[in-house]
Amino acid sequence: MSTIIYPSPIFGPVHSRRLGLSLGINLMPADGKLCTFDCIYCECGFNGQHRPTLPRPTREEVANALKEKLMAMKAEGRMPDVLTFAGNGEPTAHPKFAEIIDDTILLRNQFCPEAKVSVLSNATMLHRTDVFEALMRIDNNIQKLDTVDLSFINKVDVPQKHYDVEKIVEQLEQFHGNVIIQTMFLKGEDIDNTTDFYVTPWLGALQCIKPRQVMIYTIDRETPTQGLQKATHEELDHIHDMVVKAGFDCTVSY
Repeated sequence: MSTIIYPSPIFGPVHSRRLGLSLGINLMPADGKLCTFDCIYCECGFNGQHRPTLPRPTREEVANALKEKLMAMKAEGRMPDVLTFAGNGEPTAHPKFAEIIDDTILLRNQFCPEAKVSVLSNATMLHRTDVFEALMRIDNNIQKLDTVDLSFINKVDVPQKHYDVEKIVEQLEQFHGNVIIQTMFLKGEDIDNTTDFYVTPWLGALQCIKPRQVMIYTIDRETPTQGLQKATHEELDHIHDMVVKAGFDCTVSY
């Protein structure tokens, strides 16, 4: 099994299926994974397989590394479409996440004002006021909601602490539409969230959250759990059509 442990604090740029030329910002240690989920499909592998020995990068280290990279890219005449907080775990769990967001916005405005600031999050830290308010200040607040079925979440997303999906949906509602919902659809032994049993109540949650966009996607890289399967084009197209019929903008990555 091959897994990806991203450099820290800056990696890329890489071509994102959903976002364009993306310069990655990894707030996790460079030698391992720290996440509030332990998803069975995570390209970084399981948490226990990559216990870090290094600390998270500091606020100052992130700002200095980002500035240096943006200066180099500007000299090359190639600027990113997006600055994306992602990497080896949940970015909003960094204790200085809000301050780092403010630094990043300032650097974006200085070097590449057309670029968007995006965060890929699993929505587990929305109870922190500083995190919530920081997410309201960025361009693309992308929050994971793979289903609203708790048994599926516990089996597939594997939260590392108590996870109340109803509370998560309520917190997502508080963005008042300034949020993008990202959902992974996949299949495997005794798991399949492409069926109406899972999709219909998930659509009900979307009606409460009222996101400005929905991103649906499927497995793109090797997964730590063997035997997982991609959702088919037909299944994703069917879900896409249901989301659009419900009144939401929806993108699909096959």
